[in-house]
Amino acid sequence: ATRIQNLFYKYTKTPFVNCVVCSLSTTNVETHYTRDGPLITSPVVPAAASDEDTSKCPSGGLCHRLPADCIQCDYHLKCTYGKPTLFTCRPKKGVHCIGESGQQQTNFSLNITCQFCWQLDPSQYRCTNSTNCMTVSCPRKRYNATCDVLDHVHCLGRRRFPKRLFCNWTGGYKWSTALALSITLGGFGADRFYLGQWREGLGKLFSFGGLGIWTLIDVLLIGVGYVGPADGSLYI
Repeated sequence: ATRIQNLFYKYTKTPFVNCVVCSLSTTNVETHYTRDGPLITSPVVPAAASDEDTSKCPSGGLCHRLPADCIQCDYHLKCTYGKPTLFTCRPKKGVHCIGESGQQQTNFSLNITCQFCWQLDPSQYRCTNSTNCMTVSCPRKRYNATCDVLDHVHCLGRRRFPKRLFCNWTGGYKWSTALALSITLGGFGADRFYLGQWREGLGKLFSFGGLGIWTLIDVLLIGVGYVGPADGSLYI
């Protein structure tokens, strides 16, 4: 014991007794002993417990009707794309479910179509919608979206995935209203004002619709959908 105390004082310049008291008041301190003496490292921060949120998971219902976020399945890739495949699943911790017989189950089989989440039909997931891209352009523009699979849909891989989608959003402008304004009040630029194109609207207003020529052209352009809202959105 005396030899250990002397070695400890030689390398740390701290009395052994004082260090013991210090170690009792410090938590999660790692001490590694090397050939040259003890090596004391900085405190170790324990990893945060990964408690899964199961507050939205129903308990007591049928296991095969639980949402996908409430179960864990042993997925594998030994299946044929598009074909139903049986996977072994179990409810997450804190979630209780029963089988068809009414008995509580910890493991059950679930029939899932063999396909990745990003291969699902668009009706089975929801994506973010961008309002910063032009929908009326040639060629059509795309934007980067983040998509989440619906709760009741099961699939392989990550349930949140990126996808490039065509710009497809609306600012509330109606095509029928724009066309009606173009036919009735187009000579005063009402159609262009309605679409947010105030410069063109002022030009039509002070030129009396380009002496009627600009008015006729706008009726045709709005009718075929070539002229749209100034913010780049689609008509309703």
